[in-house]
Amino acid sequence: MKSSSRAIFTLSLLTAGILCASATAFAASVPAGTELAEKQVLVRNNGNEPASLDPHKVESDVEFNIISDLFDGLVSVSPNGEIQQRLAEKWDNKDNTVWTFHLRPGITWSDGTAITAQDVVWSWQRLVDAKTASPYASYLGNMHLVNAADIAQGKKTPDTLGVKALNDTTLEVTLTQPNAAFLAMLAHPSLVPVDKVLIGRYGDKWTKPEHFVSSGAYTLSQWVVNERIVAERNPRYWDNAHTMINKVTYLPITSEAAEVNRYKAGEIDIVYTVPINQFAQLQKTMASELDVSPQLATYYYEFNTTRPPFNDPRVRQALNLALDKEIIAGKVLGQGQRPAWVISQPDIGGVKLNNPDYASWPLEKRIAEAKKLLNEAGYNDSHPLSFKLLYNTSESHQRIAIAASSMWKKNLGVEAKLQNQEWKTMLDTMHTHNFDAVRYAWIADYDDAATFLNNFRTGDSENTSQYSNPAYDEALVNAAKAKTTAERGTFYQQAEDLLARDVPAIPVYHYVRTHLVKPWVGGFTPDKLGYYYTKEMYIKKH
Repeated sequence: MKSSSRAIFTLSLLTAGILCASATAFAASVPAGTELAEKQVLVRNNGNEPASLDPHKVESDVEFNIISDLFDGLVSVSPNGEIQQRLAEKWDNKDNTVWTFHLRPGITWSDGTAITAQDVVWSWQRLVDAKTASPYASYLGNMHLVNAADIAQGKKTPDTLGVKALNDTTLEVTLTQPNAAFLAMLAHPSLVPVDKVLIGRYGDKWTKPEHFVSSGAYTLSQWVVNERIVAERNPRYWDNAHTMINKVTYLPITSEAAEVNRYKAGEIDIVYTVPINQFAQLQKTMASELDVSPQLATYYYEFNTTRPPFNDPRVRQALNLALDKEIIAGKVLGQGQRPAWVISQPDIGGVKLNNPDYASWPLEKRIAEAKKLLNEAGYNDSHPLSFKLLYNTSESHQRIAIAASSMWKKNLGVEAKLQNQEWKTMLDTMHTHNFDAVRYAWIADYDDAATFLNNFRTGDSENTSQYSNPAYDEALVNAAKAKTTAERGTFYQQAEDLLARDVPAIPVYHYVRTHLVKPWVGGFTPDKLGYYYTKEMYIKKH
């Protein structure tokens, strides 16, 4: 969920073979005349305790929010969609398939040792290695790096990956085909380099503050589990001159009400998410501190498609049809969210995707069809459907689950038994496939429908629904090969139509992100993916 406006370079721009680099630093930009506070300290709630701070072991914004402050990748994408240099100072390409990246001279880890092209090679090999079991193991394959997909499936060894160090400061990346989204995808936090020596020495304990080294604007100084994570400015960071915040604290407060209370008490500068039951009141009383931003993200209920009753697509479709998404988006939430009938987005990466026909049916017609499908599957008044609906601990998720379960009960006589688990536990439950249906959400990793649709591709490391459809897989393969945006959109529509028919997951709503932000916090600019970086912020005198 991963959890920014990431525009993609078009194929025509890539074909030009130009040096694709922006000269603008991605850092704090303080307007002239702004008086800064003496103490540049920020406290932000992060919603949950991170599962890990190892970039190869995590999969959500809970972790990536912090990792993005601690590490730099080769490039980044600015809020207005520009590809910007980070560890890579410049790059060029041949035929849009062989990319050469030149690292900045003199870049180091926070302990002063050099960051090299070999570090990037080893890190990417570790990410894709089946032994690592990364949730993002499939990512490099989706980028079309040579041999990446086979390595993730254990068919080839990591040393065959299409990336090599030409010398300490030059990296060569080879793709199997041109990929218009390549540079935008390259900015993902799973692709930041990590320190081979450190991991070899400390194993899984390398993320403890006493061992940790970073490449980003901050380095880890304290981690008190379920209490706080503290990061301090990294003086060896290549762009340290443009960093303003000296210390940032991330809190793992899951209770939205509690975080708002602490915000009002002055203990938190940025609220992770505004409680839906307080939103209207906060609009009236604290409108100047309330930030509502659009986000390329979809909330859905995912089914375990290999376990009865959800190995039957009629059952999955029935629950989809009988859910009143307009009520959930407009009444239960009511912050600007939109009902969802596609898994990706109606408008993404220059492509417009159409809803399935049944999205426009009156609710009564959808319910009638749902009852018919359930009856065909063997569920009726004398044999009602019952299943467990899992969500991670949160007032908002609970409210949505209660609303959904009551709709299914009223409309179909279905009993959804609600269960909740802490975030890390729920992720483990999903990846071990020990669930009936589970609440999940996906935040785009880049501005293209594939970032959502790949999660339902056969064999993808994020395909926890275990959905498998050769026609669907073929549509995604064809989309990746497409030479124009329009052609790509045709194949994405085919894929969405299959998801709308087979329903491995029920899309519920498309997100907005809501935050409370203290008036003295400058530079708070969430992008369409929902990220906001401490290195871009500063504290005004107050």
